[in-house]
Amino acid sequence: MDSIGSILRDTRESSGVSIEEVSEDLDIKPEFILNIEEGKIGCFKDIFVLKDYIVSYAKYLGLDSEKLIDQFNEYMFEYTSKIPIKEIEKKAMKEAKEESAKVVSPYTRRPHKYSRRYYLTIYLVIILLVLLAILWSIKQITIDNQKANVISYVSFKN
Repeated sequence: MDSIGSILRDTRESSGVSIEEVSEDLDIKPEFILNIEEGKIGCFKDIFVLKDYIVSYAKYLGLDSEKLIDQFNEYMFEYTSKIPIKEIEKKAMKEAKEESAKVVSPYTRRPHKYSRRYYLTIYLVIILLVLLAILWSIKQITIDNQKANVISYVSFKN
């Protein structure tokens, strides 16, 4: 990772561009640019964001970004392949035990987003609206029939 950072730093310095200019042009914080140039990958929470920064920075400087990303991927493979599989398995088992050993009680489990009272209220409102719609339609039918009867009575009388 140091070689990638030194390539970027040397190219930037030979171009006469300051870290502040790079930061402003790429919209990357200056401390991130410095960490990339110094090869400090531990400062980045997300490795994919770091890769995006390297690609943007390399393109900005006119370098072959694919070549630098290949070097970065080789470095990461070498770095992660040095972690023994036994340690990875041990950590996974430990996390699984911690997850299964958690006590579930009304005080420790996650509360529901909405209570039962909330859902009951929603159901009651829906039922009331349906009943009101039915009553309104019945009322409209009977009023229309009465109007029709009055109109027919008046027309027969004349």
